[in-house]
Amino acid sequence: MEYFVRGNLVDVLDGKIYAATVHVLNGKIAAIEPSDHPAEHYILPGFIDAHVHIESSMLIPSEFARLAVVHGTVATVSDPHEIANVCGVDGVEFMIENGKTVPFKFCFGAPSCVPATVFETSGAILDADAIERLLMDGDIGYLTEVMNFPGVLNQDQDLMKKIALARRIGKPVDGHAPGLRGEALRKYVGAGISTDHECFTQEEALEKLGYGMKILIREGSAAKNFEALVCLIDQYSERVMFCSDDKHPDSLAAGHINQLCARAVAKGIDIFKVLRAACINPVEHYRLKVGLLKSGDPADFLIVKDLTNFEVLKTYIDGRLVAENGTTYIPRGKHTGDIINNFNCSKKTAADFTVPASAISVSRKEIPVIEARDGQLITGTLYMEPKIIDGNIQSDSERDLLKIAVVNRYLNAPVATAFIKNFGLKTGAIASSVAHDSHNIVAVGVDEASICSAVNLLINSKGGISLVNGKEEQLLALPVGGLMSDSDGYEVARKYSEMDAAAKALGSELASPYMTLSFMSLLVIPELKLSDKGLFDGLKFRHLYATVT
Repeated sequence: MEYFVRGNLVDVLDGKIYAATVHVLNGKIAAIEPSDHPAEHYILPGFIDAHVHIESSMLIPSEFARLAVVHGTVATVSDPHEIANVCGVDGVEFMIENGKTVPFKFCFGAPSCVPATVFETSGAILDADAIERLLMDGDIGYLTEVMNFPGVLNQDQDLMKKIALARRIGKPVDGHAPGLRGEALRKYVGAGISTDHECFTQEEALEKLGYGMKILIREGSAAKNFEALVCLIDQYSERVMFCSDDKHPDSLAAGHINQLCARAVAKGIDIFKVLRAACINPVEHYRLKVGLLKSGDPADFLIVKDLTNFEVLKTYIDGRLVAENGTTYIPRGKHTGDIINNFNCSKKTAADFTVPASAISVSRKEIPVIEARDGQLITGTLYMEPKIIDGNIQSDSERDLLKIAVVNRYLNAPVATAFIKNFGLKTGAIASSVAHDSHNIVAVGVDEASICSAVNLLINSKGGISLVNGKEEQLLALPVGGLMSDSDGYEVARKYSEMDAAAKALGSELASPYMTLSFMSLLVIPELKLSDKGLFDGLKFRHLYATVT
C-alpha cells in the first residue's frame, strides 16, 4: 500500500521542525520531502511506555493496545512479571502470543524475580534455566527489573546467573532499587543493571545517573514521580525515559505518555528533549523495532494537533492507521488458547479473619499498623492502641484503623491479618486478586463479615476486584490469571471506574483505592507490608542488606 501524509515534521534526532510530505510504501517510510507549505498539524515519532506491567491495566495485551494507540502509543517495554508469578512461563508465552494478534509493538522481557521474595507464596518459580530459555527466544527483548537487590549485593548464584545470561546475549537488564544509595548502589549498578524506575527524589536519581544508570520517569495510577523528576530532562535528555509502570484501565482510557509530554512542555522544557525521552531513548536502549521517522524506517508515527496538548489526530503503526480522532481502529481480537489461571483455595468464613487480643505483645499496648500513602508504593509504620471487643481486635473506623487481610489463593492456608490506616472506609470492604507481586487475595474492611464476603466473591470468580456493603455486592471478574479480563477494554474501564467510585463512596479518600490496595502486599517496597505469611518489615530487611559491602 502506498500513500503520503503532509504536516510539520518534528525531526527529534536533528532538532528541527519543517513542513514535509512523508511517503509510505509497504509499511515503511519511503521518502520525506520538504515542502514550502506549512501545515496546521505536526508529525511525530510514536510514543513509547518504557516500563509497564500490561496486567495492571486489567486487560490482555490486545485490549491494552486498542486503548493505548488512541493516545499515540505505538510500543511498550512490557514486564510480564505479574502473570509469571501466577502462571510461570506459560503466562509469559500467553502475553507474547496474544500481543501478536494486534498491530502494536510489544517488547516483553524475561521476569528476573519470580517469586519476588521467599516471604510470600506465589504460583510459580522461574529459575536461571527457565530464564535462559526465555532469553534465547527472539520475542524476549530484555531481563526485567531486578527487584532482589539484596541478592545482587550478596551474589545470589541463581540471580547472578540470570544477569550474566542477559549480558552475554546482549540484552539489557532493568533495575528496581528504591532508595538504594552509596556503595550498595555502586555494586548493584556494577552488576550490569542499566535502568531504574523507582526513584522518589531528584537526589536519588542524580546519584544513579552518576553511576551510569538511565532513569525512567514514572507516572502511573499508583506511583507518581513525574513532579519530582521531570527537571532531569533538561540536563539528561539522552538518559531519561517516560513510563507508567502500572496503569489501571480508567487511567489508560484517559491518556498515556502523551499526557506526560504535555505536562513537561508546560513546564518550559525544550520540545526536542521531551520527545527524545518519550519517543527515541526507549528505541535506542532496548533496540526496539520501532521507526524514528526517518527514510527506510518502519512507518510508526503520529499526527498531533499541536505541540502543547499533544492531542492525537492519527496513529500509524507499520504504515497502518490504527487510531483516529479518539477512535481505535484495532478490532477486538481473541486470546490464543485456553484462558490461563491458577486459583486453588476454598471459600472462607468470617471467623477466619478474627484477630485475638492475645496477639498483642504483653510488653506493650500498641499494635503495628501499616500506614498507606496516597500516590506512593512505599508505606509507613505506625503503632496504635487497638480496639478490643469480646477478646478480639476489631477495626475502628472512627480512627481509620481498619483490618487488612491476605488470603493465599494457591492453596488452603491460614489467613494473614493485620491493620492499616488511611483507607478511610466507614462501612463494608473491598478486595482484589491483583496484589503485587504474588497476587494472592488482599482485602480491607470495617468488619470480618464484609471482608469475608468480598474475598469469597473473588474465590468464586477465580479472580477480580470486589466490593461489599451490606447486601450490596459488586464484582469485576478478571478470569485471565486472576489479573486480566478478555472483555472489551472500554467496558472494563467503565466498570472499574464504577467500582472505584463505589469504594470512595464507602469513605475512602484515596485517589485510587484498588490500586493502593494492590500494593499493600508488595514486599520489595518498604516499609510495613502484609503477605500471606504475615507482616513484613521491609525497612529492616533493606537496612540489613544495604550494609553488606
